[in-house]
Amino acid sequence: MATKATVVESKEWYMAAYAPQGVPTNHHLRLRTVPLSLAADSIPDRHVAIETMLISVDPYLRTRMTGLQDGLYFPPFSLGQVIPAFGIGRVIHSKDDRYKENDIVLNAFFPIAEYCVIPADSLIRKIDPEAGISLTDYLSCLGVPGFAAWVGIEALADPKPDSNVFISAAAGGVGMFAGQLAKLRGCRVIGSTGSDDKVKLAKEKFGYDDVFNYNKETDFNAALSKYFPDGIDVYLDNVGGKMLEAVLNHVNTHARIPVCGMISQYNQIWTEREGVRNLLNIVGKEVRIEGYLIGSYLDRFADFSKEMESYLKQGKISSNNKIYCGIESFLESIGSLFSSSNDGKVIIQIKS
Repeated sequence: MATKATVVESKEWYMAAYAPQGVPTNHHLRLRTVPLSLAADSIPDRHVAIETMLISVDPYLRTRMTGLQDGLYFPPFSLGQVIPAFGIGRVIHSKDDRYKENDIVLNAFFPIAEYCVIPADSLIRKIDPEAGISLTDYLSCLGVPGFAAWVGIEALADPKPDSNVFISAAAGGVGMFAGQLAKLRGCRVIGSTGSDDKVKLAKEKFGYDDVFNYNKETDFNAALSKYFPDGIDVYLDNVGGKMLEAVLNHVNTHARIPVCGMISQYNQIWTEREGVRNLLNIVGKEVRIEGYLIGSYLDRFADFSKEMESYLKQGKISSNNKIYCGIESFLESIGSLFSSSNDGKVIIQIKS
């Protein structure tokens, strides 16, 4: 950890050029080193100096790198801006009575940097390292993906026992928790994922009733006919495109489709994204499709945290994390979200 009066050379990732299409490269995202004073007398009132420990790498970050505002989650990053992300850090110095040196803190908008000085009001909470919960769980089960899964299943879909539930990206950050939450409600849960290893993971570790590898299916309609002979009651969608279109051919009356993302479409400009041709099925089956942002459900965050922490401590929820080491790995880690190379939650460990 940095000493109290040190000026450090802090590495940070910034937006060098927009990437409207394709996976961002080192042309778009670049690493630079900047001097940063961590001396106590250089920190403004009601601010804290932070040493970053862990950074959460989530698909929504890609939507802010296009330079376009086409109905996506947040405004684009500014060129030259340091990329912010959900993360965990250690307080080095504090000019706020609520925090002290060595406190472990959680924040939704840490800069992806080794060190930072930020307003104390931006911090979400302190983490008790003796609580029996790993720090990575605060970024997975108790973080963005866990909350997204919880809102989709518990707050929006609200499936009854024995409902037929389909989860796309079943072994991903959101999907692994969504499937387990649906199982805890007594549902029959089927997933799709992009590799045989992920199929095995979702079935053996996350308790899915069955899972198929979408890369081996030439006809999604035929696959869904096989796995859902009685139709689909709930579909948690974070893929979009052809899979959503196929699902709409198999929904039951009054089916619910919470939509937390459409990762299959993030790397195309909107005019080249795949359309859904059978939206009329929404009318005939009286289907409710509802997009959501977890920021709109922060009033439920305490309920979510209490429930998920209980599941964790009882061993009812499992997670799988892909840990990248070092701040230099950010470009590789975000690229992994759009391939079959990762399973579970992608996290960068910057400091131990």
